[in-house]
Amino acid sequence: MTGVDTGAMRGPTLAARLGIDRSVTIAFGCILLILCGGALYSREFLSPEYLLQQLQVGAFLGIVASGAMMVILLGHIDLSIPWVVTLGAMMATAMVGWGGPAGVWLCIPFGVFCGAVVGVLNGLGVAYLRLPSMIFTLGMNAVVQGLMVLHTGGFAPLDQATEAMHFIAVQRSLFGIPNALFVWALVGAFVIYLLKRTAFGRAVYAVGNRESAAYLSGVNTNRVLIGCFAFSGAMAAFAGVLLAGYSNKAYQNMGDAYLLPAIAAVVLGGTNILGGKGNYLGTIAGVILITLLQSILSVMQMPEAGRQVIYGCVIIAMLLIYGRGAKARS
Repeated sequence: MTGVDTGAMRGPTLAARLGIDRSVTIAFGCILLILCGGALYSREFLSPEYLLQQLQVGAFLGIVASGAMMVILLGHIDLSIPWVVTLGAMMATAMVGWGGPAGVWLCIPFGVFCGAVVGVLNGLGVAYLRLPSMIFTLGMNAVVQGLMVLHTGGFAPLDQATEAMHFIAVQRSLFGIPNALFVWALVGAFVIYLLKRTAFGRAVYAVGNRESAAYLSGVNTNRVLIGCFAFSGAMAAFAGVLLAGYSNKAYQNMGDAYLLPAIAAVVLGGTNILGGKGNYLGTIAGVILITLLQSILSVMQMPEAGRQVIYGCVIIAMLLIYGRGAKARS
């Protein structure tokens, strides 16, 4: 036979049958390349203990990326992440001093709550004031930064992490696996369920594809915007709480290193930075890829400025790819 598409005769690829996006496959392929390259550089790179340590560090980034992904799926971006991470850490540790005996139990929920409040304010500004998310969240980041500087410049009851925070972030309770990985797994399972099994998740994709069409079809777009930004703020603050437990204290600028890596991890995993497309498996791949890349760059003694250049180039490259694709479809 002539003129027959042999690719069509073979049918869909295994990745397509499993519902895996091509970008996810590429991300996992890059992970394997980094692992092979690291093994050539050092034999300890593939040791279980070293990989578990990297995954433990990656869990904090994964939690931040979970919230960032929800906002990016809407076609927006949350630039308040750095100081919301710091806010969560500082408010959690401060609650121990403010709350007395009850503060030990309330510190983690209080830190997450403070981040969610900032997220709600971000959502209100974007949803009702119709302000660009990039500008509004950047302004909120500056506001939170000022508040935290005032907090640390005045009376700070406590900046030491509690035993519970240290236990969740550092200790290993089951099969030698860090507890932080189990926490990230729970967060990931919640995001997957939310996106795949709920009406809210379907609304997120609808708003990301075209907000006006979603609104005309009956979706409460403002509620979706506020919900996603609130979740992003809560996850950033929760990661800050865990980071405080990991380093055993809260300090200024502790969230600065998580903005670009979180966004890069999300877009590397195939989430369209213009919104409407993406899955959490890709975000997992992106987080692992960024974590291993950070490890390689650290071993190579790459300065922080060089790492930021790499993350920025990744985001720009993915924006060009997705932007061209969107223009071609329209």
